Amino acid sequence: MTLKIKVYSDYVCPFCFLAEKPLEEAIKGKDVEVEWMPYELRPYPNETLKPEGGYLQNTWKQSVYPMAEQMGIQIVLPKVSPQPYTHLAFEGYQYAKEKGKGNEYNDRMLRAFFQEEQDIASIDVLTKLAGEIGLDQTEYREVLETRKYKAVHQKALKQAYNEADITAVPTFVIGDAKAAGVQSKETLEQLIKDEIGRQKPDFPEGMACGVDGC
Repeated sequence: MTLKIKVYSDYVCPFCFLAEKPLEEAIKGKDVEVEWMPYELRPYPNETLKPEGGYLQNTWKQSVYPMAEQMGIQIVLPKVSPQPYTHLAFEGYQYAKEKGKGNEYNDRMLRAFFQEEQDIASIDVLTKLAGEIGLDQTEYREVLETRKYKAVHQKALKQAYNEADITAVPTFVIGDAKAAGVQSKETLEQLIKDEIGRQKPDFPEGMACGVDGC
């Protein structure tokens, strides 16, 4: 049985970007299926943060940059100010997921923002990025302009906020286990191992089929 892993994240959360590498290493060679789940930290019309402000400057200096350096991951505090709203990017994610490119799309969005400082609230930028991973740009742009997946995205947010009770990102839901924050490869491997062990069915001992059948 394939183990399902859900990762709740936002495209403007640097720790969500840093969480990718240990997860990729932890699932290598295992029968697992990863699904990235949308979570908006500051949904419209809430005010988003400014990179030049003290909060982001301090968080990056004290936490993000040291962790990224330790992990060997290139990351920058994007100069896009204020930080972009992510609802359009997430609506595009629902389209990409439908086309079988959800995880690839998710990775491209995070890299575009945290390594290339691209404005992922711009339909032009999002359309270009979608084309880079092989999605139909005309169709994708139409999806965003018509807000075709708005209801689907809102339903996903409701699931995250209310049903799944997610309060921080990244949050990993591995089977029945939940872990918030960037997790090490070893921690994720242990959680996966534990959950796979729980999912194995227990068979009564001494049961067998004979030559006359069962």
